[in-house]
Amino acid sequence: MSKQKLIIISGSPWVGKTTTADALFESYENSAHFDGDWAWRVNPFSLEDPRLRNGDKIMSFALSTYLNLNFDYVIFSSVVATFQSIREAILHDITAKGYKHIGFTLTCSEKTLIERFKSRGDDGEVTFQWLNAERHLNDYVINTDNKTVIEIVNEMRTIIDME
Repeated sequence: MSKQKLIIISGSPWVGKTTTADALFESYENSAHFDGDWAWRVNPFSLEDPRLRNGDKIMSFALSTYLNLNFDYVIFSSVVATFQSIREAILHDITAKGYKHIGFTLTCSEKTLIERFKSRGDDGEVTFQWLNAERHLNDYVINTDNKTVIEIVNEMRTIIDME
């Protein structure tokens, strides 16, 4: 392998980011996985909290650390990486050099999203805002409907190994 690879997995809540990232992480030797949810887990959580974007700095720091420690594959799953401006800010603040990043956006049907939402037992109401967000131009888009985690991982690995 010529370069380290930072693999970014984004998409709507309940689309399968964390599950897929965990399985992808397990499939590669010398890999690390950082879930963006770990960067800003606070109580109470609010999108209006002015400190929220500090979580992006934590993500950049963690990803920099993994890359600077010479992991071949660094897998980053995050709903906020769905937004171009946030992803660019996170990537901009990574201190490591010489790595390649590969982006994936996971998606599914609204019906599947509702089923996954209900199966998790989450309180509240399912939203399709993230599911219908604009995709990154350079991301590979993978529809997770009617696919096993292994099928999704194999699809991703085919792309990753070609890059």
